[in-house]
Amino acid sequence: MKTSVFVSVFSLFILLSAPALSQQSSGNRTAAEIIELIIQKTDVPTINNTGDVIRGGNPNTPVTGIITTMFPTMDVLREAVARKCNLIISHEPLYYSSRDNTEQFANDPVFLEKQKFINDNNLVVWRFHDYIHRMRPDGIYVGMTDKLGWKEYMVDDSFSKFNIPETTLENLLRYLKQIFPEHAFSVIGKPQMTVSKVAFSAGASGSANHIASLRDDYVVIAGEVSQLETYEYVRDAVLQGKDKAVIFIGHANSEEAGMDWSATWIRTFITDLPIHFFSSGSSFWTH
Repeated sequence: MKTSVFVSVFSLFILLSAPALSQQSSGNRTAAEIIELIIQKTDVPTINNTGDVIRGGNPNTPVTGIITTMFPTMDVLREAVARKCNLIISHEPLYYSSRDNTEQFANDPVFLEKQKFINDNNLVVWRFHDYIHRMRPDGIYVGMTDKLGWKEYMVDDSFSKFNIPETTLENLLRYLKQIFPEHAFSVIGKPQMTVSKVAFSAGASGSANHIASLRDDYVVIAGEVSQLETYEYVRDAVLQGKDKAVIFIGHANSEEAGMDWSATWIRTFITDLPIHFFSSGSSFWTH
């Protein structure tokens, strides 16, 4: 039942013929060829054992249009069909685990219905995670910096650390609420503490990354982490009287703007296919 197909088998052919491919009509190209062109344009050396493989569909399918998104949800798949776009480029997995291990879902009705929808509609789902993060600068962080409106405050062109005009943690949260009005945040820190140094950590980059920034007196805005890690570190720091704070905005919120940016970037070299970003949103709602 496993549907993953490694696109790297096509790399030699595409690398040899990339100039010709970049000039021919995109409508004549297969999903595998489009994917290899995108990888080539990232200017990232080949990543061994990458998770950036086709997760569903036939790599030889001619591409009619492209949808970029965070999670390839049923809504995203339906939107792709409605827009007559059959290549879905998602940042995160298709089938509920980091490597889309489908053995446990062999007889699962949710998995089977999703797989059937992809096959019935001749869709191809490709994960674009490792390569976009290894772009210089990291494409996800570029998109998120644009969304936060903090490009002018970047520290050393890092796209992850910022010196913003001095404010309070409470006012910073009000600003973030304007950017993500439909979402709640998990916050640890004193509302009236002064904030000027902010570190951004996309997705689930781990507590070591968060804590290193906290030691350097940055307030951390992050996607998610296990609650027994960064949450408890910052709680103890605050209880010790230290000015530390962390804001968890959710995994999707912390990376989705990067996939919006990726659609804009892909349009710079694929100009004869419809290319759209579609928001998959958060997987949960808060009460």
